[in-house]
Amino acid sequence: MAGSQADPTAARDFAAEVVFRLQKAGFTAFWAGGCVRDDLLGRTPADYDVATSAHPDEVRDVFSRRRTLAVGAAFGVITVLGPRGAGQVEVATFRTDEAYTDGRHPAGVVFSTPEFDAQRRDFTINGLFLDPATGDVHDYVGGRADLAAGIVRAIGVPAMRFGEDHLRMLRAVRFAAAFGFALDSATRAAIEAMRHLVTSVSAERIAAELRAMVTRPGRRRALALLAETGLAREVLPEVAPAAGEGLTTPEAARWSEAAAIIDALDEPELGTALAALFADGGPTPLRAAANRLRLANRDTKLAAWLLEAMAALGRSELGELATRPWSQVQPWLAHDDAFLLADLLRARADRGRGSKEAAAWVTAQLTRPQEELDPPPLLTGRDLMAAGVPQGRAVGEMIAALRDKQLDGEIVDRAAAVAWVYAEARRLAPGG
Repeated sequence: MAGSQADPTAARDFAAEVVFRLQKAGFTAFWAGGCVRDDLLGRTPADYDVATSAHPDEVRDVFSRRRTLAVGAAFGVITVLGPRGAGQVEVATFRTDEAYTDGRHPAGVVFSTPEFDAQRRDFTINGLFLDPATGDVHDYVGGRADLAAGIVRAIGVPAMRFGEDHLRMLRAVRFAAAFGFALDSATRAAIEAMRHLVTSVSAERIAAELRAMVTRPGRRRALALLAETGLAREVLPEVAPAAGEGLTTPEAARWSEAAAIIDALDEPELGTALAALFADGGPTPLRAAANRLRLANRDTKLAAWLLEAMAALGRSELGELATRPWSQVQPWLAHDDAFLLADLLRARADRGRGSKEAAAWVTAQLTRPQEELDPPPLLTGRDLMAAGVPQGRAVGEMIAALRDKQLDGEIVDRAAAVAWVYAEARRLAPGG
């Protein structure tokens, strides 16, 4: 598997070299899975996997112990480390999985053949093999026809595939949305019938799938499919509509509108998407969802901050917003994530949720020079204590008051700030 920082050309060349070296050593070896799918779709694969008849020890003999990692050897997987810039490739022995006992992982594996290996995979479009030496595609599951037809179809019996690994239901939605494909009717029916099982998947894996859905092209359709299949109600019950409700309930209408807003984002992040989804629900249900999904601090804090910022700025018309004291607006615009706020306000305004003019004003403020947008403080807490302000809450309160006056242009330099502090210190002193 090539690392995300790998050079695409170097990663491809190295993945081909891995196949060539295994073939030269007398083994069958192909590219396998998603990299084949992406290659046939004319996309640059994010990473490369290789499937081979070589057993794990034999793979390590070909590439040396120094250039391989055996972290997944129990499942027949060896990681081969590439040269700088080429990333790494996961090499897996052709295998058949034993029974899945936890809804996510097989109890063990039995080494087998390419035909059987293809049958254990999730979807036909991910069950293809390609020989980079000849360009030949080996298709044992009808994946090429489904690629051409634009269909995401579970291999074999859909209920069996989803029963083995419940996460596959979310992956089916993600693939259909990302590629603009249709869900095969039997595959979709199995998802709708088994959707309740998705909650047995680890929270972290569910969150990872949601992140992939809402930050990539096709995110509006991904959210629509989540709602239509009922998966949304399982993973985000705080805001998701019940399955099959279309636009007939307020919850369904809000979900659809949020999906359109998320689709309109220029810089989509999971936290921004959550803010759009929870805009009407507020921080309490957001925190409940974040805790349940064990979201990263970054995602939770960003979503919560965006909800606060929208409450402070997002419901204002341009005239009211532009005439507010700068000290009321600046803390939001000087924030590190202010550009995401501007993006969200614009996307919401495009859907009739807020003023387009106000959203444009917020965006324009972010182009101001840094010294205007976030000027350095005129004084520090130490300066205040030196002027006689007693240590403690008074220092913090006076620093905040001074900052407001600085931002609003009432105090413009250090000398004026010092004079104001001395005056305030005298006023606050006993008998002052």
